[in-house]
Amino acid sequence: MRAVDVILKKRRGEELTGEEIRWFIQGYVREEIPDYQVSAWLMAVCFQGMTSRETADLTEAMVESGDVVDLSPIPGVKVDKHSTGGVGDKTTLVLGPLVAACGIPVAKMSGRGLGHTGGTLDKLESVPGLTIGLERDRFLEQVRRIGIAVAGQTGRLVPADKKLYALRDVTGTVESLPLIASSIMSKKIAGGAGAIVLDVKVGSGAFMKTPEAAVALARAMVAIGQNVGRETVAVITNMDQPLGHAVGNTVEVLEAVETLSGRGPRDLTNLCLALGTQMVRLGKPGTAERDARRQVEQALTSGQALAKLHELLAAQGGDPAWLQGPAEASLAPVRLEVEPESEGCVQGCVQGIDAEAVGLAAMTLGAGRAAKSDPIDPGVGILVRAKVGDLVDASHPLATVIARNQQSAEQAAERIRRAYRIGPEAITAPQLLRALVTTDGLRDLTAS
Repeated sequence: MRAVDVILKKRRGEELTGEEIRWFIQGYVREEIPDYQVSAWLMAVCFQGMTSRETADLTEAMVESGDVVDLSPIPGVKVDKHSTGGVGDKTTLVLGPLVAACGIPVAKMSGRGLGHTGGTLDKLESVPGLTIGLERDRFLEQVRRIGIAVAGQTGRLVPADKKLYALRDVTGTVESLPLIASSIMSKKIAGGAGAIVLDVKVGSGAFMKTPEAAVALARAMVAIGQNVGRETVAVITNMDQPLGHAVGNTVEVLEAVETLSGRGPRDLTNLCLALGTQMVRLGKPGTAERDARRQVEQALTSGQALAKLHELLAAQGGDPAWLQGPAEASLAPVRLEVEPESEGCVQGCVQGIDAEAVGLAAMTLGAGRAAKSDPIDPGVGILVRAKVGDLVDASHPLATVIARNQQSAEQAAERIRRAYRIGPEAITAPQLLRALVTTDGLRDLTAS
């Protein structure tokens, strides 16, 4: 078999066999196939696409390129969750304890953030003393003991994806549906999950900007799950404005605590209940959706989910008491209220928010990374005060910037002002939950 023959076959739009795909990926990981040939193959995939079977074979070849986490010592169905990313997305901090409190083991391997804000690991490391570097035996033992652990991914998890993504990033081949879907699903499958719930974001703050693109990605990933024997569902959710109010690291941890205390933003709470319902349904086969919903609501209102978060933090070396006051005191010292530009308008209604621009404002404060080597400042961030549909004026600010100095605060404030679109017409907030994608098809959630 020759690499050039695999490239030419895909360039002609022909379907590759599983053997050809595995040989090609293995050869690349072993550095027997050079970057320039893999770049040509990636471009051919971008133009010609891949069938559902090819995409599943590519995903499995990527999984086989490295370690696969064995979660079989943990009893029960292990359900993983993945979000395609957004602004203010602290869902895992709420959802993990919520689902674990319902008796579903949460063995979560997460990554660090690159872009708007830190990832789940960066947010958790805002808690002093907390470690995410759990060895395999400790990771498994913690899940068996308290039902939840959140750790960093091992360096040998899906090395093919790391190599392919770095190449895609510099060859203009990032935006390919089968390549995106296989990248996401390979990491979830290698993480040992028996079932997977996907939160596919759509809108200005998401990677997928249109509903059509989001549904196509969701369907591709659900099909991969079906083809490799992992029950998978995807929820399409709106990211045309930041999720919740907090954008940053410590501020997002604090908002997660507020949500688990029953005082969180409505959109974040509703999203976690919706995703939690699907996770419980998959984790307890035969459970009706309405019964799964009742279980997650009970875990939230009873305080069991908040107690589970405290257990998680303590088990990994953090002090839950830090959340009760020291966390607030650890935030950066400068506070700047971002008022709307008046331009003669006494009062207006928020018509839209460029969520990505708000995220980039947080990144310039130090809450995120422009490069992987950049440090994270856990104490800076943004509190979004006005969301779509809210009335604003001089006494109702758009946001509060939390910064290290006045100059960076003012720069972030200007970005935030430009992110808002304000007009005289009253409008309603966009629907958060858009659709549910399963192997049975698509269900519209906008009417529910």
